[in-house]
Amino acid sequence: MENGLIRARNYILEKKYKWILKPILFKLDPEKVHDTMNLIGRILGKFRITKVASSMLWGYSDPSLEQKILGINFKNPVGLSAGFDKNAELTDIIPSVGFGFMEVGSVTGENCLGNPKPRLWRLKKSESLAVYYGLANDGSEAIAERLAKKKFSIPVGINIAKTNCKETVDTKNATEDYFKVYRAFARIGDYYTINISCPNTFGGQPFNDKNKLDALLKKIMSVPKTKPIFLKLSPDLDQKGADEIIEIADKWKIDGFICANLTKKRDSKKILDKSVPNLGGLSGKALNNLSDKMIKYIYQKTKGKFIIMGVGGIFRAEDAYKKIKAGASLVQLITGMIFEGPQLISDINLGLVKLLQKDGYKNISEAIGRC
Repeated sequence: MENGLIRARNYILEKKYKWILKPILFKLDPEKVHDTMNLIGRILGKFRITKVASSMLWGYSDPSLEQKILGINFKNPVGLSAGFDKNAELTDIIPSVGFGFMEVGSVTGENCLGNPKPRLWRLKKSESLAVYYGLANDGSEAIAERLAKKKFSIPVGINIAKTNCKETVDTKNATEDYFKVYRAFARIGDYYTINISCPNTFGGQPFNDKNKLDALLKKIMSVPKTKPIFLKLSPDLDQKGADEIIEIADKWKIDGFICANLTKKRDSKKILDKSVPNLGGLSGKALNNLSDKMIKYIYQKTKGKFIIMGVGGIFRAEDAYKKIKAGASLVQLITGMIFEGPQLISDINLGLVKLLQKDGYKNISEAIGRC
């Protein structure tokens, strides 16, 4: 489909979403809406005809967006962040929405009910979410069994974390819990993300401590590495904390970082809502500047040694491009799609092509770190 037709298609879809569907959805409980969308996605992913129709509605591709990174082929740089498909039930439909890759989970060692409800809130004026799920998921055994015989049409990352319970406050137990997930997915998916930065669990974020992180990665590396490994970082780290994690990551030959997870800070000027829940971490535009700052710092400090995925506040192509020019090779999102509609993915990719042409680049990889 020509770019002009894609733009027209997306314009119509955006208006229908914002004028009709979004006003209805935003009056309903956000977690119930998420569960309903998940169910619809599972149904659409079951049939070839619905996947093709979905691709016609939302898909877009261009050779200038393709990259091979760490031996993995990415058709475009826009991925679905972990936290949306917690139980890896949407891997059949997400490619048809236009994403170039996706992360499932976080997956924990044991089945986890997560934190008490309510645990998801919309900050409408701030275009952000307050998230307090607490790693709710079916656990490593059930999810690994679900994916064991799947063939993925886009790269799939396995986001792993420790079970949210009192028992894993103990560092040894927490390490074993991570390791259980790591082993369960040794032959499933294209890369791992080790989530050391969830703000909503028992014991906080213990593996931000360099000694504990060192012990965790030593355990992880006690078996042969089967695919690339990323660390998902907290945007609330100070420079010293970030430097220590970079040092340990370099020691164990970690491949890259995801910048960044939810922020616990409530002092951003981008938070415009009068009422903000004290619980949970914030996504979306409240996270944007923290994410950009972290990407730029790590890229410049390490001179591009690590692959960076940028997450936080991506609502348009310019947001994604800023992260790429700061040093991100890939970007991920969830919140932007919730506020703007699923056509946002192809809109971003279409916009990235235009921005690349404007700057004289033939491929997205040429723009990385060029801020």
